[in-house]
Amino acid sequence: MDKTEPGMLGKIKQKLIDTKQKWAADGRLLTGEGASPQAPEGRRLPPGQRLVKDWPVLDLGVQPLVSPRDWKLSVGGAVENLIAWSFQDFMAQPQVEIVSDIHCVTGWSRYDNRWQGVSIKHFLSVVRPKPGATALMLHGHDGYTTNVRLETIDQDDVLIAHSWEGKPLTREHGGPVRLVMPRKYFWKSAKWLKHIAFLDKDGPGFWEARGYHMDGDPWREERYG
Repeated sequence: MDKTEPGMLGKIKQKLIDTKQKWAADGRLLTGEGASPQAPEGRRLPPGQRLVKDWPVLDLGVQPLVSPRDWKLSVGGAVENLIAWSFQDFMAQPQVEIVSDIHCVTGWSRYDNRWQGVSIKHFLSVVRPKPGATALMLHGHDGYTTNVRLETIDQDDVLIAHSWEGKPLTREHGGPVRLVMPRKYFWKSAKWLKHIAFLDKDGPGFWEARGYHMDGDPWREERYG
């Protein structure tokens, strides 16, 4: 049960949104060093980032409680196969384990996260995007959306994850299922994933419409657009 004082949740959420919009307007954490789409030799930490050992919790002030029994992933738009996976369907797909880093636009990075889930390569082979599909819009149970270009998400290290470090994803970190796209700032890795729309034209999601970059490459410092 949500014990937040009545009326406070909306205020907390708006305060978080206002703060992050101000960061975009002020260019917070920008160093001017970002110029490369990949890490320079011998460097692992992108410009403006600091290394942490814990895993900070960030959201819009809402943490949906979705049980695996009730979770579903639907797909719409420009695909040949409009799937609607239950959690059982999802777990019946080929499973992978991937180790990758997290880079959050708020300035922290965490190394060597071990994820388990379904690779995006397999997912795309199942839904079969139509020739006109160029972008995706990811939807979470909290009402969150974020966009990503199809060519950007179609990478070997991207997966739809159900576990972290050998344990099911917790509610605060987007469980039961979230996207993990390590080559982009982590706001692109939508939590509490419930729907993926394939589009013929890229468009802004929640943060992109509020001053954040459409692509979000940490090595290019694409924090804001």
